[in-house]
Amino acid sequence: MKTSDIQIRDPFIFPDPAENTYYMFGTTDRNCWKGPGGGFDCYKSKDLVAWDGPIPAFRPDQSFWGKENFWAPEVHFYNGRYYMFASFKADRRYRATQILVSDHVTGPYTPLTEDPTTPSDWQCLDGTLHVDDDGTPWIVFCHEWVQIHNGSICALKLAPDLKKSVGRPVYLFSASEAPWALSMMGWEGGDPRYHFPTYVTDGPFLYRAKSGALLMLWSSFGAQGYAMGIAHSASGQVTGPWQQDPDPLWAADGGHGMVFKTFDDRLMLTFHSPNQTPNERPAFIELAETQENISLKAGNP
Repeated sequence: MKTSDIQIRDPFIFPDPAENTYYMFGTTDRNCWKGPGGGFDCYKSKDLVAWDGPIPAFRPDQSFWGKENFWAPEVHFYNGRYYMFASFKADRRYRATQILVSDHVTGPYTPLTEDPTTPSDWQCLDGTLHVDDDGTPWIVFCHEWVQIHNGSICALKLAPDLKKSVGRPVYLFSASEAPWALSMMGWEGGDPRYHFPTYVTDGPFLYRAKSGALLMLWSSFGAQGYAMGIAHSASGQVTGPWQQDPDPLWAADGGHGMVFKTFDDRLMLTFHSPNQTPNERPAFIELAETQENISLKAGNP
């Protein structure tokens, strides 16, 4: 398969140096907005151009609480096992991030715990794993705009085995703090149902720059639709405070991205574009890196 053949939202690349193979995960249901969730597939490639798959990575059994909106799986290698962070929803239950686990990168993944990790009375999504310099794990996630109108990003400390949270969520920032982020009333094609300011937070992903500076890539809506920006932790710690770049990293109809290193040591951004189902495809854009920040490499669109 070619990259252009794969319908996927929220692509996440796990580079496996032992196999010299890239594994791509993401939202893979044909219609992830309606109907029962089928699970998650993954694809593998040697060059980010030709892909094998789909490979079934997660299929829920009847006892699994999540029934719909199977969104945005990420896979992280931690303490010798592969952990998938993904979002789910069910009737009469809030959307939440559940952690799943496997002994192999392609799965099969099974729930690590019976219940999700994000707060049970919060509408949440897009949890990602961040591990502090001292080895402390955190889940960084979105407190969703559909509940609080001005979507926020929060962090929650986890136990070393990732099976439970430690303490209370820490608020990091709100979507409206980014100069480039617009209310859903303000961007072209905005939904007329929203008669009050609503700001979206999606897809946080953390990255250490060359200097050790802690960056967060995250998505919202800007002047040209779905977009991605960068926030910077002034302390170098996940708790912030966080400061926003004035302009988005990617501005036009693409988002929910992440950053990874290729096997030939290039820094690569992946995201889905366009943002309309069923036309979403994975995009790969090379990045330039300074000591403190990342940007699109010259010559990219």
